[in-house]
Amino acid sequence: MIVYSDIEPVYYLLPLIGFVVGLFGTMLGGGGGFIFLPLLTILIGVPMQTAVITSLVATLPIAIVGTVGHSRKSNIDFRTGLVFALAGIAGAFVGAGITSLISPGQLRVSFGIYSVLIAAHIAYGTMRKNEPEQSMEASSMPSGIKNKAKGSFFGLFAGIITGTFGTSGTAPVIAGLFSMQIPLKLVIGTSLLVVLANTVFAIGAHFLVGQIDFTLVLFLTGGSVIGSLLGPNLLAKIKTDKSENKARYIYAAAMVIIGVLMITGLKK
Repeated sequence: MIVYSDIEPVYYLLPLIGFVVGLFGTMLGGGGGFIFLPLLTILIGVPMQTAVITSLVATLPIAIVGTVGHSRKSNIDFRTGLVFALAGIAGAFVGAGITSLISPGQLRVSFGIYSVLIAAHIAYGTMRKNEPEQSMEASSMPSGIKNKAKGSFFGLFAGIITGTFGTSGTAPVIAGLFSMQIPLKLVIGTSLLVVLANTVFAIGAHFLVGQIDFTLVLFLTGGSVIGSLLGPNLLAKIKTDKSENKARYIYAAAMVIIGVLMITGLKK
């Protein structure tokens, strides 16, 4: 069901926030739902179940524009992305079912805990990046069967996260792609393809039971589409590991802050 809320003064900040989310989402391989969900619930006070599907719909343009942009730059491994996406589609429907079974408070706390855990994973993975690569060279490359198993596992988990929380489920996808030793730009582009597939099917799973606040969608996507167009081009200019590492640490810190806010917000 689609509803239109009355325009509040804070809504005029949403295009700017959407621009930043679209820009960094397409540079980091995410759709931006991770930011949209706490933004809608904490800043604007949207009910949790409505925020989930509204976040999904607002994420969709970022995923579409980002996927097209990275595809033009040959930054997508379509074969690997298909494995993740097929498992993610199943996970999206499972996640939508979970959302209907738990209370808004439990959903907020679960999202907060997930945020903190993923932030720790990102920070740990960034620190490990600078370690010697001897262990990677000594180990044999994963076989096709192992890659499919990894893609199915991480893809399913990402789909469940997308369907449950209305976020892009980017972190599990990126973790799985990195475990396959895929180059960074292919990781980012392929991740956006998977996010696109998960988001489309999660919206379908939620549509009959949730309310989409289309006013919020319009304000958010007004800026996010522009940011999404610029993201792939800026990524092509980033060549230093230091810049990439710094961005990862900032992103992880932001996730911790958002996670704590979501958890403590339940007690207000």
